[in-house]
Amino acid sequence: MPAEMTPRRFPPPWSVDEYDECFVVRDASGQALGYFYFDEEQQSPAIDRRLTRDDARRMAVNFAKLPNLVASRWLA
Repeated sequence: MPAEMTPRRFPPPWSVDEYDECFVVRDASGQALGYFYFDEEQQSPAIDRRLTRDDARRMAVNFAKLPNLVASRWLA
């Protein structure tokens, strides 16, 4: 079966859900694909290994764009 006809394992679109301490990227079927944890009251990045809220949000949003980036590379 050609690559264009194979069903995707993690169907797009991917979405980002926000929770108290993390962002979760989910595929169209609701499967969680990635967790991006943050700490809003971060004292020092060297001590606490969690991301800032803004960094976690940016990473989650960019991760959720991956299906579109891959599709655009195949179409080019």
